[in-house]
Amino acid sequence: MSDTVRRAVVERETKETRVRVELALEPGPVDVGTGIGFLDHLLSSLALHGGLSLRLSCEGDLVVDDHHSAEDCALALGEALRRALGDRAGVRRFGYAYAPLDESLARAVVDLSGRPCAVVDLGLAREAIGGLACENV
Repeated sequence: MSDTVRRAVVERETKETRVRVELALEPGPVDVGTGIGFLDHLLSSLALHGGLSLRLSCEGDLVVDDHHSAEDCALALGEALRRALGDRAGVRRFGYAYAPLDESLARAVVDLSGRPCAVVDLGLAREAIGGLACENV
């Protein structure tokens, strides 16, 4: 990675989890280990197709629940993205993309306003995928 790359390192530790995120806003190595197979797949795919370098590790209380790990990984990754964007020079506030895969079509719309909000409508008919409760996606 070059010296001009926007990057950030975030460490988040709670009673339930310990998360470390290293993010660079350019293509590079992707290494994700959360202990939740499907979450690893989602985050790795996000980095790969988003042109990001991502190293993310999480140790969580998975014997209790996957919620804490999924939530804290999302919070740490969001903070890393915020820090890596810095002053956001050259970055548009709004963006969207469509991505087809097999028989599905995903749409993502992003507003980098700094006001947190997420609307997710996946229409999932099962309770879990690959060890991840669908309510945590």
